[in-house]
Amino acid sequence: MKSLSLLKRPLLLTSVTAITLSVLNGCSMQQEVATSNEASKATVPQPALEAPPLIAVASDAAYGKIAAPTHIRSPYPLPPGISPQNSENYAEIKHNAVNATHEQAFATFSIDTDTGSYANVRRFLNNGSLPPTEAVRVEELINYFNYDFKKAAKQKNSPFLVSTEVVNSPWHPTNRIVKVGIKAEDVVTANQNQPAANLVFLVDVSGSMNSSDKLQLAKSSLKILTKELRAQDTITLITYAGNTEVVLPATAGNQTQKILNAIDNLSASGSTNGEAAIKLAYQQAEANFKKQGINRILMLTDGDFNVGISAVDDMLDLVRKNRDKGISLSTLGFGQGNYNDHMMEQVANNGNGNYSYIDSLSEAKKVLIDEMSSTFNTVAKDVKIQLEFNPAAVSEWRLIGYENRVLAKEDFNNDKVDAGELGAGKSVVALFEVTPVGQKGLLDASRYQKTAVTNKNKSELGYLKIRYKSPQAETSKLLTFPIANKVTNASAETQFAMAVAGYGQLLTGSKYVNDLTYDQVAQLAKPGLNSPLDKTNSRSEFIKLVELANDLQ
Repeated sequence: MKSLSLLKRPLLLTSVTAITLSVLNGCSMQQEVATSNEASKATVPQPALEAPPLIAVASDAAYGKIAAPTHIRSPYPLPPGISPQNSENYAEIKHNAVNATHEQAFATFSIDTDTGSYANVRRFLNNGSLPPTEAVRVEELINYFNYDFKKAAKQKNSPFLVSTEVVNSPWHPTNRIVKVGIKAEDVVTANQNQPAANLVFLVDVSGSMNSSDKLQLAKSSLKILTKELRAQDTITLITYAGNTEVVLPATAGNQTQKILNAIDNLSASGSTNGEAAIKLAYQQAEANFKKQGINRILMLTDGDFNVGISAVDDMLDLVRKNRDKGISLSTLGFGQGNYNDHMMEQVANNGNGNYSYIDSLSEAKKVLIDEMSSTFNTVAKDVKIQLEFNPAAVSEWRLIGYENRVLAKEDFNNDKVDAGELGAGKSVVALFEVTPVGQKGLLDASRYQKTAVTNKNKSELGYLKIRYKSPQAETSKLLTFPIANKVTNASAETQFAMAVAGYGQLLTGSKYVNDLTYDQVAQLAKPGLNSPLDKTNSRSEFIKLVELANDLQ
């Protein structure tokens, strides 16, 4: 098991964070300080200023090699006398390199349906700061949006459609963008048609959650979901801080007021014990397991787990074991200052769940209500993509994003290697930038290696293979699609996806987008603004975020 060093925030910082958030939100500072100081006295070990210990986060081999997390300073203005300390955690991203096709023709990776990075980046921009580059995962930005595939193909009764497109690159005219899109069928068209759900609400009520953008927003998020529940659904509410507690045993979903009352009574104090909480959540989920139903834990937290090295390893092992039992775990992240993005993403990845960052009630509604079907209903699991480029047509290529989802070539055919899950109605897009043979790329020709290729399939740019498992199956199925070596005009949907990819690469300071500007990104996105799938106007909001990024650069 690979481990990642992760610096844990000192518990004493809770009081500083509480003061800061109190001032920023216009709340009463005296009340906030008193609350957080009481929590600190009860939970901080002596001596109080002892250097914080290191903890390690284990990553599943399916998601490739991930560098150690980066710790950033807060981008928010602080009151006089308050030091700008911050312990938000982000894994360092080593961006994908350009590959010479004759040396490496295969791209292999797991799909990614998480959207946490997009909302988190939005939080930074709306608060007047560009995000740290490590907070930007380009594939999560692209896949925040739903896409329409009018010319998609279906093969072998698979539960999704597949679309490929080859178009000119908007930031390097002699290059091409290859789009690979997967669109899951939405077999559940109404809430009443959803399978029965066994949901465990696992809520962090530690002192660090004591602010309006954390526990209060988490409670509001659960309330809007509660009002959608039915008699056949089962809800369990567990809280954790210094101790874990089942505050509401398994309750029928139609007992709305009882559930709402339990949520209303939640309050924050104490330290955090994430490992014990997850163990209890799985025990409750297993006790109320619904065959042929949805069995999922929703973990609502800022990710600031107060656990040690062995505990984190054990915790992620526990998550992986229970996903194999049919119990998934999704994470909903809240807040700022001590936010642990890296932990949130890894827990969800290992738990066959989704990772979302909730920066507003509107985002909670999008994730939990508007996209309920894709959030809770898995139609395909362990979905892997492998694209072999034809060296007779492509001299160089690079995968845009998916850095922590890259797999070894041999992992594609290994059914024991975990990969991403695809929810009903969800679309996933992957973009590659390729240099056609005969065009100048970024790599010099090899002095010694043979680069000339004789290939009778010159009409093919590449060969796409997709593996997936049915939700209850252990053996994967294979789909194959040759990609024609033919450039077409980019559809509005593809233009929008490329615009989001350009936006993400600009935010990370990518060296591969030449002189692309935010203004050009906005223009590229505009043909895709009128998508009938954009029921929340998120595409129009995207333009505003591009403009904010342009103003802040």
